[in-house]
Amino acid sequence: MIAERIAVIGAGAWGTALANVIARAGRAATLLARDPAVAAEIAHRRESPRLPGVTLDDKVAVAALSAGKIETDAILVVVPAQALRAAVGEIAVARGTPVIACAKGIERATGRFMTEVIGECLPHAVPAILSGPSFAGDVARGLPTAVTLAAPDEASAKMLAHSLGSPAFRPYHSTDVRGVEIGGAAKNVLAIAAGIVAGRKLGASAAAALTTRGFAELVRFGRAWGARPETLTGLSGLGDLVLTCSSAQSRNFQLGRRLGVGIGPAEIGRTGELAEGVYTAGVLVEMARERGIDMPVSAAVAAVLDGSLGIDEAIEALMARPFRAEG
Repeated sequence: MIAERIAVIGAGAWGTALANVIARAGRAATLLARDPAVAAEIAHRRESPRLPGVTLDDKVAVAALSAGKIETDAILVVVPAQALRAAVGEIAVARGTPVIACAKGIERATGRFMTEVIGECLPHAVPAILSGPSFAGDVARGLPTAVTLAAPDEASAKMLAHSLGSPAFRPYHSTDVRGVEIGGAAKNVLAIAAGIVAGRKLGASAAAALTTRGFAELVRFGRAWGARPETLTGLSGLGDLVLTCSSAQSRNFQLGRRLGVGIGPAEIGRTGELAEGVYTAGVLVEMARERGIDMPVSAAVAAVLDGSLGIDEAIEALMARPFRAEG
């Protein structure tokens, strides 16, 4: 069985890229923009204003998202993590329809993971998650990309992976939904820390140490929620962390770099650019604290973002941590 009709909610850069992925896989793709004016513009120009220079595949239909039942075999929800509840809260789907979250974050107000939000809003759906080392521009242009697609059961995960897969876009299927979600959420926070290191010009050795110790935090957090080791060391964990901690294409890395050169959090916030790690940092650290998980790098990022700690003080606090065995 294959999902022949797939809708994409969210016509930003990543949503547009995934609509092209669906079309290349030979499926019927519908790109649903939340703003009718944006939908009309994309339908006319065949290009998203969030992904300039990338033409939307001719086989992708474009429409405005409206409340009510969506008739489709599967849905990709490609909106920011904090907007996911609103995006799915007014729609309905047939029982058993896979609804795949494509945001990497944790809902700040509730501490819910993305599939938990979908489950609350659409109790008859099959919540799933798509995550991994990928940039929208690369994917939209058909450059080789491998990601992880996780669903609660093997059959659903495998079906969805086959529905989206093509020679250039390779989804590896998994049933470790929580592990995939944790990798995507935590790596955004750690990418901000990597950007700070770059902005402060602390060197390649410090960047490597930061990424390695950050991964140790991600693993500790994942284990506490039952994530599988192979998920944390796979594409959606270590793979995505390495990409976002080393590339200027990462919005989280770029935000961290601006912090590192001395631009304050409030000033950065006025730019309106989305960096999911800003919204995830505080709730991630709070969830870790509740379970007694040590996450000093993530805690330092959260403290810098809320203004309770300066960049230099955060770096000094991390460097002054007691000597201990690695682990």
